[in-house]
Amino acid sequence: MSADRPVSVAGTRPVTLTGRIPVTEVEPVVEGGSFPAKAVVGEDVPVRATVFREGHDGLGATARLIGPDGAEVQRVHMRPGRPGLDEFLATLRPSRPGLHHFVVEGWSDLVGTWHHAAEVKIAAGVDVELMLAEGEALFARAAEDATCSAEDRALFSAAARTLADTSRLPAERLAAAEDPELVAALAARPLRELLSSSEEYPLDVQRELAGRGGWYEFFPRSEGARFDEATGTWHSGTFATAAERIPAVASMGFQVLYVPPIHPIGHAHRKGPNNTLTAGEQDPGSPWAIGSEAGGHDAVHPDLGTLEDFDAFVAATRENGLELALDLALQCAPDHPWVQSHPEWFTTRVDGTIAYAENPPKKYQDIYPLNFDNDPQGLADAVLEVVRGWVARGVHIFRVDNPHTKPLWFWEWLIAQVRAETPEVVFLAEAFTRPAMMHALGRVGFQQSYGYFTWRNTREELEEYLEEVTQQTAGFYRPNFFVNTPDILTEYLQTGGPGAFRIRAVVAAMSNPLWGVYAGFELFEHVPRPGAEEYIDSEKYEYRPRDWAGAEAAGQSLAPYLTRLNEIRAEHPTLRDLQNLTLHSALHSDVLVFSKRRAAAPEGIHADAAAVTDAPAGTADDVVLVTVTCNPHEVAESTLELDFEALGVRDEDRDEQGRIEVEDLLTGQRWHWDERPYVRLDPSAEPAHILRIVRG
Repeated sequence: MSADRPVSVAGTRPVTLTGRIPVTEVEPVVEGGSFPAKAVVGEDVPVRATVFREGHDGLGATARLIGPDGAEVQRVHMRPGRPGLDEFLATLRPSRPGLHHFVVEGWSDLVGTWHHAAEVKIAAGVDVELMLAEGEALFARAAEDATCSAEDRALFSAAARTLADTSRLPAERLAAAEDPELVAALAARPLRELLSSSEEYPLDVQRELAGRGGWYEFFPRSEGARFDEATGTWHSGTFATAAERIPAVASMGFQVLYVPPIHPIGHAHRKGPNNTLTAGEQDPGSPWAIGSEAGGHDAVHPDLGTLEDFDAFVAATRENGLELALDLALQCAPDHPWVQSHPEWFTTRVDGTIAYAENPPKKYQDIYPLNFDNDPQGLADAVLEVVRGWVARGVHIFRVDNPHTKPLWFWEWLIAQVRAETPEVVFLAEAFTRPAMMHALGRVGFQQSYGYFTWRNTREELEEYLEEVTQQTAGFYRPNFFVNTPDILTEYLQTGGPGAFRIRAVVAAMSNPLWGVYAGFELFEHVPRPGAEEYIDSEKYEYRPRDWAGAEAAGQSLAPYLTRLNEIRAEHPTLRDLQNLTLHSALHSDVLVFSKRRAAAPEGIHADAAAVTDAPAGTADDVVLVTVTCNPHEVAESTLELDFEALGVRDEDRDEQGRIEVEDLLTGQRWHWDERPYVRLDPSAEPAHILRIVRG
């Protein structure tokens, strides 16, 4: 009969849900492992599990990362989490892209169980020699492990000899098992028994731009656009004139240049300025009303240039260290070639007309939505060919317009098809909708998504949202914190003045590895269309050339501030991870305080040499602390309540008064802070401190 499980009458083990050491509630796991959790190369991926057993013997847990080839690439001895909850935690740091798996193992901790009993009994004078003999046997067994290094084998053998040395006092012999080098060796290669394993769960590790990076959006037709006073006509910007703006975007430190649709724009029901129903001869129309006699989703607008001009534009982004993101808007103008060739791909109403897009009270008469129910595979194949065509021209990032208006099966299929052919392709979901749909889009394959950040403005709202996206949904949903979009000019920006723009940029850039800016933000554009949360004279419906150089020369541009934020992001790897955020407290209700911390070296044993960090031995963790007022109208003075343990403060970081020295990465100022420092945040001058700990 088995010693660890009962047998059935027939002599076979019954099917159970647990191993000998139960391992449950493993995270990050998406839908029981039906979909892979998300990660990017070099990201710290928190792993959590509940591991427990009967009785009082000690146990341990191990997290193992398995590479795409099935080989183990990292092994981490998990640490206890919250007391009394049998929680174990670890951090994995994948170093290469590909579909990985991870597993959590629970095991009986022989040395830990023995040491606890030995401490108690030897102190009480009970079974002293027996306890020491059992310890000797354990360390002798550990020294026989063929996977041990020669150094560890020597440590274990020396401990066994000391435990057996009856010429020494029992306490001295027991102390041999507490040597720090020995403890560290056991942590790396623990002596395990009754090993029990969770299932292997998938972890999709993708390239950095799938989960990190700053995005900048501009309309190519506005860059270089000019109005001819003599003839009263507009001349559109082109790919060539738009390329002249690329170095400025790169110099601000962004990694992705996103452009709205570049395709031909329909003529029927073309919208005029501010979404009026009647367009004049000079009105260019909405780029999202795709399709005309010049072509559809596989063509470029003749005003912008040719496909060869587009290729040159893509090359210019790369030459400046940027990558181009192209809008994938699956909708058609009434003039789109598909309307004639495939009317079944649209919804026909009882009066025989094709239904246009509506989001009451908004109406988009210039746009026909696609219907995936009449010829699902035919339409899906057509879209796949469109995407393949742009991928072939060097586009590997797509910002998808309104994906929540298309069926989920289609996105799961399309993203899988595209990534099977070109794994580096990234899809961003522009889905401002209900949480269930936004989360589902993340599960089926979208690497990024717009989210609710633009409408989370108070400290309470931001704390709740940051907690949600960094701790609760990060396994499948990665938000991109755009501070504004062509569609969204929040009341906060309309009325908050320049301070509001700085505040939103700080929170977005410092709290999240993904953030974005739509052109005009750096010029503090804030005038709304009356009664709407939109810009007046929206660039969606007209040309909008801007005097970038003049604004900067006059000191009326936020570009230097955005540049510094991106420099700080580049200097501090901790800002490029999502799940490492900790909220701190402040007495003032407007003051938000958070920190991000990343270990200098990855945990555990790495079989993959590329995973070993190049940080010098003993390098301290990378920590950034941010305090910012959320009120753009008033000065906030507050005492903060900092968690020094969460900040990784070491004894050597403190002065004689127990304080740490911090440096403001925006201004260069330094202060000595205890756990309750005072701050004064002025939105008209500097609404935030972005701080690093000055190490000794």
